[in-house]
Amino acid sequence: MSSATQSLRPLVDVVRRSWRASPLPGFLHWWGGELRALLPSRWRGAFGSGADWYLLQCAGPRWDLRRNGHAGLLSSWDETEPGIDGAGKPPTALRDALQRVDREDLRLALVLPSALVLRRTLSLPLAARDNLMQVAGFEMDRQTPFNLAQVHYAVRELTTAAPAGRFNAELVVVTRDVLDPVLARLQAQSISVDAVDVADGHGRLGVNLLPAAQVPRHAHPRRRLNLLLAAAVVVLLACVLGEWLHNRQLALEQMRTEVEGMRGEAQQVAALRQQLQDNAGAAGFLAQRKKNSVAMLSVLEDATARLPDSAWLERLSVDNTGQIGFQGQSQQAAKLLDTLKDSRLITDASFQGSIQPDPTTGKERFYLTARVNQPKPPAPSAASAGGTP
Repeated sequence: MSSATQSLRPLVDVVRRSWRASPLPGFLHWWGGELRALLPSRWRGAFGSGADWYLLQCAGPRWDLRRNGHAGLLSSWDETEPGIDGAGKPPTALRDALQRVDREDLRLALVLPSALVLRRTLSLPLAARDNLMQVAGFEMDRQTPFNLAQVHYAVRELTTAAPAGRFNAELVVVTRDVLDPVLARLQAQSISVDAVDVADGHGRLGVNLLPAAQVPRHAHPRRRLNLLLAAAVVVLLACVLGEWLHNRQLALEQMRTEVEGMRGEAQQVAALRQQLQDNAGAAGFLAQRKKNSVAMLSVLEDATARLPDSAWLERLSVDNTGQIGFQGQSQQAAKLLDTLKDSRLITDASFQGSIQPDPTTGKERFYLTARVNQPKPPAPSAASAGGTP
């Protein structure tokens, strides 16, 4: 093991313990079991949990093989029988029983009877979780009658309730005098085990008493394939997300272009509508003013009809306010007011200044002002005013 791997080992152990202490593994195990239960029985083996554990038990010279969690025996043989010669191959009975098991998932564990191991429950502070094996080694002399050099041991964290700031762990110990001869017998039969555990019903306790130097290493070609597939999935997902974002960006730019075009058209329509309203307002104003104003020809016709033939005008003016100015000469200028009194178009007639005689013509010179009698605009109807009659 390299120094880099050794330096990372404590961190990996901390992560592994934190993962096991979290509720997520239990949930995933339950969820996977529920999903596998929905599959046909022929397919369930292909979607197993990965490691497929088989248990070896020793009873004198006889060895029994069964699957973890199952009571039925798969195979049994006697190491003293002929053919068990340790010539580099496991016993035929073992090979025949495991020939259909996927070699990548196959795990073999030697399970010891409970009577051969010593189990102690420890109450430890939470800080000991980071170095659980080391702490258990320190407790060996106090918890067992053996020292560290005499035993193989393992420790596992328990889920039982513990006081605040502490947790419970179980120390499992087997003496080297018990385990090493059994491992030597397995080696003589060319049998390599992945773990040494304690029998727990038809299964195993879940610890590994096998020395770390003897734990076999397995190649995981499917793990590499799975990693490659996972990387491919991530890359494809990134490509899909990138394509989706690109399409969204293109759609957004197209929408912006369409909005800008419609905005320009809307501004043109608004300008035309405003121009139309202005023109309509101006035309209406002129029409209304023409309707509410007296025609100048009518005023001139009325003044011509009412002024006597002896009077003649030198100047006639009408301003924007309807003010009329008469300047001229007449035989009897004072009687001009009476002639304009009954006019419907000319009202408020009066002299401006005094009447003066003109020695040249012998007539009276005058300047008379009046106003055009503009018609009153019609009162707004009740419907247009929004009121009720």
